[in-house]
Amino acid sequence: MSYGSPVRAVRSLAFRTDLELLRLGGSDVVDRGDHLVVRTRHNPTFWWGNFLLLATVPEAGTSHTWVDRFNAEFPRARHVALGLDTTDAGAREVGWFADHGFSVSADTVLTTHSPPDRRDTVDADCRRLVSDEDWAQSVQLNMIGSSDPSQQLPFMEARVQTNRALTRAGHGAWFGAFVDGSLVAELGIVRAGDGLARYQSVLTDPAFRRRGYATALLVEAARFGLIELHARTLVIVVDPANPAIDLYRSIGFVASQTQLQVERSLA
Repeated sequence: MSYGSPVRAVRSLAFRTDLELLRLGGSDVVDRGDHLVVRTRHNPTFWWGNFLLLATVPEAGTSHTWVDRFNAEFPRARHVALGLDTTDAGAREVGWFADHGFSVSADTVLTTHSPPDRRDTVDADCRRLVSDEDWAQSVQLNMIGSSDPSQQLPFMEARVQTNRALTRAGHGAWFGAFVDGSLVAELGIVRAGDGLARYQSVLTDPAFRRRGYATALLVEAARFGLIELHARTLVIVVDPANPAIDLYRSIGFVASQTQLQVERSLA
């Protein structure tokens, strides 16, 4: 199966929007016929910026060949990351990978077409990230709880630089909740082609959870996406075991697909 147009022919809404955001951020997407190669040269340790997207779920007898093909494309990588372009397959369908040390995730893809009918009042200044200090605080927020700061910091700095470049280019915006000048919650929303806009990096400092900050930012970003980005469909992806899924449903998101991916560290 050949994809033809690498991004538009992808069936998975999650991967289609992932690929569009990566492309806007400077990543390369190359069609190999039965899979896509996604490469982010400016951030080589970003696992889901450097991966293969398979056109179909492989049969167990051929699964090992995809590890070899990944290694051939990314010989210096310290990971293996494979996405599956399916909309409803589950973890059991990639059991070979789980049996061989891979982490398997089957995330829920939620969508909405309407702005949330609510506007919560919170004790924070909810606004877009603009200044150098705002973006520096974004790095700090994303580093909270890191198990290996020296390894993760270069990756996160590169990631935040890409986020900032996307906003400067007018592709989207990052919103933050600031308490006494400190960033305690953030998320992004970016235009992702074909009338789609994708939420990114919904994150709250653990010390400031359950205060309504994420809800306020989700609502603000939804209005921005539908009105200013002219999106018809908003997309957000979440682990179904994450309690945040109930928050997303409470403001009008509904489950529509499953995103299936497997990954393993080689370190």
